[in-house]
Amino acid sequence: MMAKYMVLLAGNMFYKATAGTADVTDGSLEDVLESAEQVTTDATREVNRFIQFFQDHLPDIAAFGIKVLLALVFFFVGSKVIKWIRKLIRRSFERSNADTGVSQFVDSMLKFGLYALLIFMIATNFGVESSSVAALIASAGVAIGLALQGSLSNFAGGILILLLKPFAVGDYIVVPQEGVEGTVKEIQIFYTKLATVDNQTVVVPNSILTNNSLTNVTARPERKLDLKVGISYDADLKKAKKLVEDMLYQDPSIKQDEEIRVFVDSLGESSVVIGLRAWVKTEEYWATRWRLLEGIKLNFDAEGIEIPYNQLTVHMKNENPKNPEKNC
Repeated sequence: MMAKYMVLLAGNMFYKATAGTADVTDGSLEDVLESAEQVTTDATREVNRFIQFFQDHLPDIAAFGIKVLLALVFFFVGSKVIKWIRKLIRRSFERSNADTGVSQFVDSMLKFGLYALLIFMIATNFGVESSSVAALIASAGVAIGLALQGSLSNFAGGILILLLKPFAVGDYIVVPQEGVEGTVKEIQIFYTKLATVDNQTVVVPNSILTNNSLTNVTARPERKLDLKVGISYDADLKKAKKLVEDMLYQDPSIKQDEEIRVFVDSLGESSVVIGLRAWVKTEEYWATRWRLLEGIKLNFDAEGIEIPYNQLTVHMKNENPKNPEKNC
């Protein structure tokens, strides 16, 4: 019944579409109806084939859908288990007072490995043979290794950083070749995060940190303060040195049990350069440096000791107006 209804409907629509433009005979209308019925029959046959195919493979489709659903559930549960394992490992590192960089590196590496294992287990659950997966990994390893040479060098650099420990989380490092400096915040598998003095985050590949020389500014708890200030040649040198020494002995940040020295560093073109050396705590270095420089300037001004700037003195020869030939 459905097929006949569709045939009549198609013929009626075609007749209405052509009735206003051309005369249609009874024979041509019958041909149109027969063609429409044939098309409808073919369409109905295809629909029946699809329904029959769906009915024949319904168990397989249902099984595949169940596998997909189970895979999603398995991935969700596995993600929760991975987070729990990572949390447990982090707590064990905290209880053992392990280095923060080692803890971060192991955590990121554990995360990568566990998720790879989870995906491998889900793939085998879909019927993929483990030997095929291993062969695929082996064949793709060479291509990935060639394509990711930089990433592999970064990974090796991360391992070297953890083994050799040129710096740790919390240290302030400077890489002059790359123009990079900042406080180490995280040491990951492939990169290290630094925080600059203006609180910007700089992500540095580990290979850069291992292939270039770097300065660990905060590696030791104490740092030497080395300053130089120039005074005029006409100024009282001993008085200037005494003022600087008094400032160093009275400053609370200067370590009094370490060497304190005030000396003439050099005789410059426009000034006598006085040098001072003392020891301070690393975290107080910059505050002490800025405070001393300001104090030296104010004290020198109060005592009339001039801090000269670069200048050039020109001596002119007196000319003899009576005999200008001698001036040539």
